[in-house]
Amino acid sequence: MAEIRVQNLVKSFGDFTAVKGANFTVRDGDFFCLLGPSGCGKTTTLRMVAGLELPSSGSIQLDGEDVTFKRARERDIAMVFQLFALYPHMNVRKNIAFPLVSMGVGRDEIRRRVEEAARTLRITHLLDKSVSGLSSGDRQRVALGRAIVREPKAFMMDEPLGALDAEFRHIMCTDLRNLHDRLGATTVYVTHDQLEAMSMADVIAVMNEGRIEQLGSPQEIYDRPASLFVADFIGSPPMNFLPFEGQVAPGDTIVTVDGARIAMPALREASDESELVLGVRPEHVQLTEAGALRGEVFGTEYLGTMQIVTVRTARATVKARIASSIPARVGENVGLAFAPERLSLFRGGTGKVLASALHDVAPTGGRHG
Repeated sequence: MAEIRVQNLVKSFGDFTAVKGANFTVRDGDFFCLLGPSGCGKTTTLRMVAGLELPSSGSIQLDGEDVTFKRARERDIAMVFQLFALYPHMNVRKNIAFPLVSMGVGRDEIRRRVEEAARTLRITHLLDKSVSGLSSGDRQRVALGRAIVREPKAFMMDEPLGALDAEFRHIMCTDLRNLHDRLGATTVYVTHDQLEAMSMADVIAVMNEGRIEQLGSPQEIYDRPASLFVADFIGSPPMNFLPFEGQVAPGDTIVTVDGARIAMPALREASDESELVLGVRPEHVQLTEAGALRGEVFGTEYLGTMQIVTVRTARATVKARIASSIPARVGENVGLAFAPERLSLFRGGTGKVLASALHDVAPTGGRHG
């Protein structure tokens, strides 16, 4: 397997620039996710790494070799797409073997690789069955098997679970990650689903409007978002935002929102903007009479042992993830308290986070296990 290094990658289609200077490195053996909404440039980036699109500028290195302007057939990679693209007139065995037959691999080697891939994917019992009668999950396993038998330097996966229903998708997330670990593969995976990325990835690149907004492990991106976009895109429910006006300086540990003094991690920088946004995850919000910020309970959502309580304040709507045993009645006036060490502060204009003690926490390293 191999390291992939992308530097200053740009792709334009006429006057439209789909990817704007992407920089990242996929370490050998990493499961790397390109995550973002539709149209953000993630699939275009993957296609350039795979050689299906040639970049307008920038460079791509695969295993130390410059492959920037090489076609897909000249790169030792395997692709898995959302649409399975299996051959309906062939059985499972022949579908998996097809790329090896095309490469002129010997019959005995083909048999060995196909059976090994089938064991890895737990589809040995399906090898002589027609693909047309398989479930969606098994068809995707066959598509994965066709990629595995090539034994490539890297795997490129473009929303491979997008055509599956929710139950199959959950199962396949676990299976894909286990498969990745067994193969020790270098994988670049594109998805718009944050749950897929958070559950499988070693490293996530969150993309927005052609740019990488943040690059880091799932925990880093969730706990220490670099922008309002990342904070809003990651999390269910997403981070709460409380906009306010004020001035902050390095060392400040208090901000004032609607007259309420709220403690937060010590700031490392000042803001040249007076419009600021305080961010807090729902699980770091408590309902308490001692809370300085107050609001009215607007709704509750029962989730078994937990509940999501929505509170309207004068400044914004705040969601709290709290135990279901804590009483919360619609129309009730409640106080809100935040975990001070978990708060983020953003610039209102640019949406970028202001560095604080929270962001001084050492990186988690990025790898599962």
